[in-house]
Amino acid sequence: MTDTPRNQQQEGELATGREEPAVRVVDVTMDFAGGVRALEDVSFALPKGELTSIIGPSGCGKTTTLKIIAGLIQPTSGDVLVDGSSVMGPGPERAMVFQDFALMPWATVLRNAAFGLELRGVPRREREATAREYIAKMNLTGFEDSYPHQLSGGMRQRVGLARALAVDADILLMDEPFASVDEQIRRKFQEDLLELLSGENKTVIFVTHSIEEAVYVSDQVVIMSRGPGRVSNVVRPGIDREGGSDQIRRSPEYLDWVERIWVELRDYLEQ
Repeated sequence: MTDTPRNQQQEGELATGREEPAVRVVDVTMDFAGGVRALEDVSFALPKGELTSIIGPSGCGKTTTLKIIAGLIQPTSGDVLVDGSSVMGPGPERAMVFQDFALMPWATVLRNAAFGLELRGVPRREREATAREYIAKMNLTGFEDSYPHQLSGGMRQRVGLARALAVDADILLMDEPFASVDEQIRRKFQEDLLELLSGENKTVIFVTHSIEEAVYVSDQVVIMSRGPGRVSNVVRPGIDREGGSDQIRRSPEYLDWVERIWVELRDYLEQ
């Protein structure tokens, strides 16, 4: 890959007058019990209102990085700044969508979608009205009284996304949110996600194993090397999205970025 690594370049640009990023990850290292180093000196920034994907080989620390940004675990060293303030734990400005949906099996779709608001003490009538709004946006109207076991995997994931959006957090953290659905549904979810986010002005960090998905949904892609995870490159595909999904996926620009990222990741797999 011919690009100059962008993480250092990006930090320099931000320091010379560009808008302060929503999230800044600074020299994060993470050691687990037994001396296992998952991350080493990881640094990158998330521009406000953009979707950034993290992609890399299995075991490179993608999900660990996401959990550190979420405040679910503390790094061994380094810092994560949200709007300039160090992350010390979970906060209301961040919401997470898990790969395994993390729904309460005993609760209805409506209760699950409203649960984040319930934890924040929002009155029942208000939180249910907000939850119904996002249930509708997720095309789940009519399933408000259904339980998770009555839904398909794709529908359960939509409930998880409705719950995350309902709390109106500025930063949305998504851990391989479409990995458990088939390819047809996955492509539809990608299209729906971009359409939904176009009116939300959220900063999104999106962990994925799929190069095609990363290029399709992202303003920025953080490429990580194999463990201990490091940032090897930060790129901005700049895909023209005016022509619709089919045209994007067939465009030389899209296909070229998929191939360029694959070539870099393939080098790590061969090491």
